[in-house]
Amino acid sequence: MTRPVLALSGVSRSFGPIEVLHGVDIALHPGRVHALIGENGAGKSTMMKIMAGYQPPSSGEVLLHGDRVRFADPGEAEAQGISLIHQEFNLAELLTVEQNIFLGSELRRGWLLDKPAMRARSRELLARLRCDVDPDRQVSELSNSDKQMVEIAKALLRDTRVLIMDEPTAVLTRTETDVLLDQVRALRDHGTAVLFTSHKLDEVVAIADDLTIMRDGSVVWSGAASEMDEHRMAEAMVGREISTLYPPKTGTPGALALEVSGFSVPGYAEDVSFSLRKGEVLGIAGLIGSGRTEMCEGLAGLRPAQGTVRINGHPVTIRHPWEALALGLAYLTEDRKTRGLLLNKGLRENLTLQALYKFTNWLVDTRAEGRALDRAVEDFDIRGSRDVTVGSLSGGNQQKLLFAKTMLSDPEILVIDEPTRGIDIGTKQQMYEFIRNLAAEGRAIIVISSEMQEVIGISDRVLVMRRGRIAGELAGAAATEDAIVRLAMGVGHSAPLEGTN
Repeated sequence: MTRPVLALSGVSRSFGPIEVLHGVDIALHPGRVHALIGENGAGKSTMMKIMAGYQPPSSGEVLLHGDRVRFADPGEAEAQGISLIHQEFNLAELLTVEQNIFLGSELRRGWLLDKPAMRARSRELLARLRCDVDPDRQVSELSNSDKQMVEIAKALLRDTRVLIMDEPTAVLTRTETDVLLDQVRALRDHGTAVLFTSHKLDEVVAIADDLTIMRDGSVVWSGAASEMDEHRMAEAMVGREISTLYPPKTGTPGALALEVSGFSVPGYAEDVSFSLRKGEVLGIAGLIGSGRTEMCEGLAGLRPAQGTVRINGHPVTIRHPWEALALGLAYLTEDRKTRGLLLNKGLRENLTLQALYKFTNWLVDTRAEGRALDRAVEDFDIRGSRDVTVGSLSGGNQQKLLFAKTMLSDPEILVIDEPTRGIDIGTKQQMYEFIRNLAAEGRAIIVISSEMQEVIGISDRVLVMRRGRIAGELAGAAATEDAIVRLAMGVGHSAPLEGTN
């Protein structure tokens, strides 16, 4: 193997008295994809920031081509050919796609910007990623998946010798993920060293040449990726046996909690009908754009909708989210960072915001809020300092906090959209246990998920949506990935729900 292009040797990192990295070693080689995996909070993000010049190590060495370096800022690292694609988008929302791609690297013709050349180059980079976004479109108008492609196009523009990718597929569809992985392979074949982090272990198996596994700030395994399968990776990450990812589906569904008939969300869902019982987990599957999220947002009063909705047998009208909450129906958003949590606020403020009426009598009772946070930390295993902003928490702990926030209003009906997006396998297992425990308490739960194994493993029944309608219902042994794909693509058949098309 060639000499490493970038390496960390004995690197530790402390924040105040707390050491979050403990003597870490890792080496990236030209023309190889090195996967970095570990639970949320394992230290992966801190390691990547040190490699890309965002943070200095407290001790140890950063080595570039074998020589010790100390980057003053990310610009110095980028000048040396090291690019980091953040998990959080680093885009100027009010600028165009083209302007974002060339921001800081504009092409000029004399004193003027060479706009034709930049537009042509932008189209070339986007075409390479099989992304048909117009370079003149404003970034704020793009979907999350298209924004990720713009981030990658920015990295491709530069002479990148080391590409560090932090959860690059978290917001991508399966097809978009396949395109991205093809691009990673092409970069590898051109001699780029790639550091690839993902919670999706099947992607690690598909793309990685080398593998480093972290736990609690330390490297617990490093070597050739071919020596580890998904099961052994998961066990090394969490430090315990993971024999059953999904908890057993115990209990018998009770009385009807929710009945939906002829329900439509203009432009997204049409003539949707289904029922949900107390103690039941109902999964909703379908391709991106099938109307799953929009339909449930309509149920929760987040979108204009029409149709018949009954809760506990009584007809209801829900036009606003607070009306849904008053009726015992809560919606847990798929986008925790921009719609679910206030990242620049603390844990206590975030936890109680949706149920603030419980803590006010003219003034906010901060002591009562503190006691509620104590219970949430214990009940949902939220890890991290209570004095930091929520944006400083790992993705898994943010998701647990969002779950705790939603449950503080004590809903009888809970709609959970993408419950495990961007979190590690250990936290996924905890989330599944939370969901099944809530069902065992008699709550009625809807789970929307793009991961077919997840929707099958956690649900009692699965509805499949296609083009805004219910394509079919699956349960028991009939709920398989093949059956879901067939219904989602319109090439399969299943007994339709009463009243659906």
